[in-house]
This record gives sequence, structure tokens and C-alpha cells, in this order.
Amino acid sequence: MFESKEIVLSPIARAAIRTSLPLKFILNFNQYRLSDEYNLVRLNLVTMQTAFKSSYKFILVLVIGVLLSSFFTGNKPEVATVKFPYKKAGLSQQQAAAHLLSRFTYGPTPGQIGEVVNTGLEKWFDQQLAAALPDDSLDQKLAGYETLKMTNSEIVNKFPRAPQVLRMAIKEGVIDKDSVNKSDKKEYRNQLAAYMLQKGLKPQQELYRQFINQKILRAAYTNNQLQEVLTDFWFNHFNVSLTKNDCAEFIPAYERDIIRPNVFGKFEDLLLATAKSPAMLFYLDNFSSSAENADARPANRLMRQKVAATLNERKDTSSGDMQMAIKALPVKRGAGLNENYAREVMELHTLGVDGGYTQQDVTQAAKVLTGWTIFPLSDYGNSNAIKKIIERVGEDKLAEHGFVHQGDFLFAVNRHDAEEKTVLGKQFAANGGYEEGVQLLHMLAHHLSTAKFISQKIAVRFVSDNPPQSLIDKMVKTFMDKDGNTKQVLITMVSSPEFWQKETLREKTKSPFELTISAVRSLNADIKQPYQLYNWVSKMGQKMYYYQAPTGFPDKGQYWINTGSLLNRMNFGLAIASQRIPGVSIDLIALNNHHEPESAEAALLTYSKILMPERNLEQTIKRLTPLLNDPELIKKVDEAAGKAVVAPAVNNDANNDVMMGDAMKPNNKINKRTQTDNGYPSAPTPAKSNSPMLSQVVGIIIGSPEYQRR
Repeated sequence: MFESKEIVLSPIARAAIRTSLPLKFILNFNQYRLSDEYNLVRLNLVTMQTAFKSSYKFILVLVIGVLLSSFFTGNKPEVATVKFPYKKAGLSQQQAAAHLLSRFTYGPTPGQIGEVVNTGLEKWFDQQLAAALPDDSLDQKLAGYETLKMTNSEIVNKFPRAPQVLRMAIKEGVIDKDSVNKSDKKEYRNQLAAYMLQKGLKPQQELYRQFINQKILRAAYTNNQLQEVLTDFWFNHFNVSLTKNDCAEFIPAYERDIIRPNVFGKFEDLLLATAKSPAMLFYLDNFSSSAENADARPANRLMRQKVAATLNERKDTSSGDMQMAIKALPVKRGAGLNENYAREVMELHTLGVDGGYTQQDVTQAAKVLTGWTIFPLSDYGNSNAIKKIIERVGEDKLAEHGFVHQGDFLFAVNRHDAEEKTVLGKQFAANGGYEEGVQLLHMLAHHLSTAKFISQKIAVRFVSDNPPQSLIDKMVKTFMDKDGNTKQVLITMVSSPEFWQKETLREKTKSPFELTISAVRSLNADIKQPYQLYNWVSKMGQKMYYYQAPTGFPDKGQYWINTGSLLNRMNFGLAIASQRIPGVSIDLIALNNHHEPESAEAALLTYSKILMPERNLEQTIKRLTPLLNDPELIKKVDEAAGKAVVAPAVNNDANNDVMMGDAMKPNNKINKRTQTDNGYPSAPTPAKSNSPMLSQVVGIIIGSPEYQRR
């Protein structure tokens, strides 16, 4: 198969050539193939045999034993006893620990490889699957972020969008509607800002800032690293974007309540939770999808008659209330069928683009999902009127008529297509209501094409850009046999010889976010202003939560490595090592037990081993050594410092600009480098004393191609 021999340059090498970086900066990613495979899963079956001379005692003990067995079995987590086959791959325990940390964390912290070895590789992985390690330090860092505990309803009412604030201000006479966009812009902003302060409202910019900060802090400091890595993976799989204003305010709760709690469970649970979430319903427009001519359908006429009868039975309800309720129930004319979610749930969330569905299946699935919408959450605007109608009718009565209200989700039966439908050969009888949508998602979640698509995507994320088909086949079998249990799929993957093959070691390229977090973890950095790191992640090409397409960010190295990205990554390395990123401090000497190397060459050798442990660094050292005295590097450090803040706070700055008048700004003249992430002034973080020589060496290491690999 591999008869011809040719030199194939990696994406990093090609980008380095285009960027005119020194060829000595390029690393060849030599791979080694390993053919050894063997069966490693061993189940330990424990049995107990007890004999009793007395039949009375036997019966008594038996009853007690059954009760205790039932009690403990019901509360015991599912654990698979496995033995990782890294030795067959020729890896030492330390190398295997480094590989585990490169795949299931955002990179090792100083000394963590030894800790994993002492704990035991399998036990460490079990702990990560349980995600129950204490996080007191992280909890303390997150304690000041009020939005992390707020419900969607609280967020909508506390952080309204700019147009909503304007409508409220006009309605209450604070702003003259005839003067909008005509009066002095500064005075106009200040009027709105003062109005927001009076009402206890805050700009959405602050919501997004806290949301982004918590992601960086969690990734950098949590002990339950695998849970955060999987949260990022599944969020990206079920992507929603802050670029779409309708769904943006619901995204913090989407990650917190929908994604993170379900990353170790069954795929079907995660699929159903995302389908019913306000963020996804708005993002892919299913919230407005309704049956054609739903207002005129006999089922809706009957439903409206039943609601009218219910209202007539209530003595405290006026005829005016009754008419309002009846008029509110039909869908808005022209809303119609929307196929966006139905298409993406098949192509991107479950079956895959080659999963065997047709356009007819998409249309039929969209009809199944009509009426899946959002329960009114806001105390302001037109949605509140709908909420009051539902309260007047009585939710218990609406349930009798086919409505389903679960948290923020509402199934509106008056919008649902009640006709018979067929999707992928499965027939859905007429008048199936909410349950037919649940049945559809169940069918998709358990489809063989879904098992293949999800297994391959997991393998690409955790093994290599081109994982072995033999490994994917094993994962597919587990997915199908274990009811889509994603934890069991991970166990199958990490227990397979293919996961440990030397061809997979450091084969993945770090995304900008992974590079940034791995750097602060390996440097043991103290982060006071997480948003400064987010600016760098954005500069390197990954603006978190703003990827507009439902595909999510690509997960292959060729996407991340291009002509401009290498220089930006080097600039980041030099900036963080020289402590030119505000609010991020490091102590380089402490990483080497407070011993400073005598020369740049000695520092390169010492800190390469610290920052890139368990690697063969001979060629890396050889190629990086000529850069130690490169006079251009000092210039790059200065350029990096001058370009540290490059990304806007949010995508809709125009909306926030109208809300952030002088009354809400702490001090316009304060240097941004002395502000906290909440925008208020603070004393600059005192930087540790790191020598320029050592800072330059460490910056070169972090910016090097070898450090970009994981």
C-alpha cells in the first residue's frame, strides 16, 4: 500500500515555510506503527458462599443479605475493571501517564505525571470518569460570578438586550421615541444607562464576560479535567453561537445545565436535552416551527373549544380573559414549517452527512418536531402576555389539552402537525403529539449510523486525526451494546491497543484554546484576569462561543495551522513567558526548584524537559538552539505586548454601546491593563522577577512546533 516514498510536510511545516520562519523551527512528525493487539479487558467476578447450620439463621441472613444487596447495588456506580495495554506498545509507565494527560486533560501541571503514576493509571482514569474530585480552589475563584447560578428566566430579566431596554424606556417615558438616533449619542447612552441602573438591569456584555471567564478558569484549575474536556467536546458537537442574538442569553445555562451534567451519560439523554433547550430552539429556529395552516386545523378548533369550556367553568375569569386566551392560542399566521433543526439533528448531531436519510426524511422530521418551543421567560415585552394567558387558563388544564411544560420547554399542541408522518421508514401515527418527537430522537440516537458517526468523532478528538477503523468498530459495538452509554465508549477506546500505538502519540495539534490552557497549566500560572487569555485565544483564531456554523470548530490540525497562526502562537509564547499578558503571573524559577540555569542553552534543555516531559527532545533542542540569540525575538516580544488586546468583548458591541453610558462605566480614563475582568479598577498584579534570558527561552519553547502537539 505504501510503495512510493515521498517527503510529506506536516501542516506546521508548510505554514512555517510560507511564513519564512527558520527551517530549523520545523519538526518532522515521525510516526511508528505498532501491530501488537491483545485482549485486555478482564472482569473480576466476586462470589460469596455461606453455609448456616440453622435454617432459621439461614433465612434471616438471606433476607438481610438481599435487602443490603439491593441497597448497595442501587447506589454503586458502574465501573469497568480494565488494564491499559501500554506496555505492549513499548511505553513506560511515565510515557503512558503523559499520553493519558495529553488526551484527557488540558495538559499536565508540574509534577502531575508522577502523581498519575503513583495513583495508578487505571485508577486515575476511573477518578476522572467519576468527576467527583474536590475543587475548593476553583470554587473560590468562581464564587464572585453571580451569573453562574442564575436561571434562564433570571438572566433574561437581568440582562435584557438593548432593543428591549429601549422599548421599556420609551414605554415608561424615559426616552422620547421621536428622539431615538437623533439626539446627542453620548447623552442618549447616559439616559439609557441611568435607566438600567434604576431598574437593576445590566448589559449583556457583563453576562458574556463572566461566562467566558468561567470557562478559562475551569479548564485551567479544575481537578476533574476530563469533565471539562468533554464539556468542550459536546458543546462543540451541539454547537450554538453568541453571534445569534436570540439564543445568546441562554447559552450560559445551556452549557451548565444541558451539556456538563450529561457528558458521561447516554447519548440519547444529551440529544433530548439539547433539543428542548432554549439555546438550541432559538439557534436552529425550531421555536417558531409550526404546522402549515395550523390555525384552521380541526384539532386546533376543538382544542380552542375545550379551553373556552374550561374558562367558562372558572367563575373568576371574565369573558374578556376568555377571548384573550382563545385568540392567543393559535399560531401566528405565516410562521410555517422550519426544517433547520430537523436537518442539523440528522446531519450534525446523529446520523452524519452520509447517514442514509433523504430530504423527505428531513421534512417529515421537521413536522414531527413542530410545536417544540420555549415557555415565556421574560417579565418584559410581548412574551409576558403569553405567559399571563397560560397562567389564567391554568397549566394543569393546558396539560389536559396536550400541552407539555417542562422547565423552559413548552410543547404547544396548537402548533403541532397532527397528520401521519414517516421518517427513515418509521411511521408516526396521527395525533402523536409531544411523544412522537421523543420517539424520533430515540430512533436517531440508537441508529447504527449515529453509533458510527459519534464513535468516529470521539476517536478523532481523543486519538488522532485519522483513527484506525479497527478502533472505531470496537467503539461502535460498545455504543450499540451499551445503549449509547458514552462513558462505556470512552472505556472501550482507552482500553484498546490502538489508543496506545506510538503513531498516536502527540499526533494531535492543539487548538488555540488548548494551547493557551496547556501553557498556563504547565507554567503553574496565577490567573487574575481570564479575559486577557480569551483575547489571545481569539487572536490565534478560535473565538470561543462565537463559531457561527452549527458544525462547531473543526477538530483537525490542518484547520489550526496556517501562515498567520504560527507567528501568533510564537507571539503568545513570548508574551506569557515575559509576563506581558495583564493579570497572568508566573514564577519561572520556581518551576526549576528555584535554580536559575547558568546559560540560555542550559535553560533550553532544562525547561524543555519541564514543559514537554516524557518526549524525545534531541531534535527539538537542536532546532531551537539557534533561536536563542536571534535579535528579532526581542522585537517579537514587544509586538506581542502591543497586540495583546485584539478581540472585542462581544459580537454585538453596537447593542451594548447604547447601554454602556458614562453612568455605568467605572472610569473611562483607566488603563485597561489595570482593570479586573468586571471592568473595575484594581492594582496591577505584581509580576514575579523572571530574567529576560529565561523568559525568552521559555517563550521559544511554548511557541515551538513541538509544544503545539499533544
